[in-house]
Amino acid sequence: PFYQSNAAHRLTQEYSREIEMTIVPFEDLVYLPFEDEYRSQDQVSEGTQYISFSSSDIRERIRTGRNIPEWATFPEVVAELKKAYPSPDKQGFTVFLTGLPGAGKSTVAKVLYSRFLEMGDRPVTLLDGDIVRQNLSSQLSFSKEHRDINVRRIGFVASEITKNRGIAICAPIAPYNATRAEIRKNIETHGGFIEVHVSTPIEECEKRDRKGMYAKARAGMIKGFTGVDDPYEFPESPEVRIDTTDLRPDE
Repeated sequence: PFYQSNAAHRLTQEYSREIEMTIVPFEDLVYLPFEDEYRSQDQVSEGTQYISFSSSDIRERIRTGRNIPEWATFPEVVAELKKAYPSPDKQGFTVFLTGLPGAGKSTVAKVLYSRFLEMGDRPVTLLDGDIVRQNLSSQLSFSKEHRDINVRRIGFVASEITKNRGIAICAPIAPYNATRAEIRKNIETHGGFIEVHVSTPIEECEKRDRKGMYAKARAGMIKGFTGVDDPYEFPESPEVRIDTTDLRPDE
C-alpha cells in the first residue's frame, strides 16, 4: 500500500494546526466477554481475556456468509453493510479462461455464456479476447507490454461487472502468471474469481488453426506468437483445468 498502517491518524495529528481541525483519534476497542463490555486495548490488564474484532473482520464475515456475534455491532449496522458487501450467493463473479491460441477458450466461454443466460438470475457479459482487442485495444500491438495492457483492461472491466453483482466471462490468452495473479487479486476484492486453464496441447491447437497463424509463426512471418517464440506460462493451481481435445462443446 502507498500509506503505512494508521498513517491517516499520524498525519492528521501532525498537521492539525495547518488544517485547523482538532483531531479526536479513534481508539482500538476490544471485547471482554466475562465483563460483557468494550474497553480500549491499552486499558486491559495483563492476563485478562479479550476478543479483538475489527471492522475488517465484520466485513469479511459478511462477505463470506458467516454469522456476526451479537456483541460485535448493532443489527442495523449489519443490515446496511450487507447491502455493500453481499454474501457469496449474491456476489458477482468472474470466470477467467486462459490457454494457448486455438485451445478452445472462446467456444467454452460461449457455452458458459448461454448456460448462465438460461439461468436468468443475473446479468452476464462475455469478454472474448479478440472482441475486446478490436473494440478497446485496437491501437495496441502484440508486444509483451501491450498484451499485458489488453489483459489488464479485460480484468478491469470484469472487476466492475463483478462489483455490480454480475457475471463476467473472460477468454483471453493471458499468457503470464503475474498478470493473471494481479487480475485475480483485484477481482477477489469484489466477488468470486474462477480461473479455468484450457489446457489443450499445442499439437491439437495447431491442427485446429484454420488461419495458419502457427505455421506463419514457425516460418518467422509472425513474431512474438504465444506458444511458438513467446512463452505461455501454465497456471499452477487453477480452479478448473480442461483439455478440449476430445470434448464436444455441450460436454
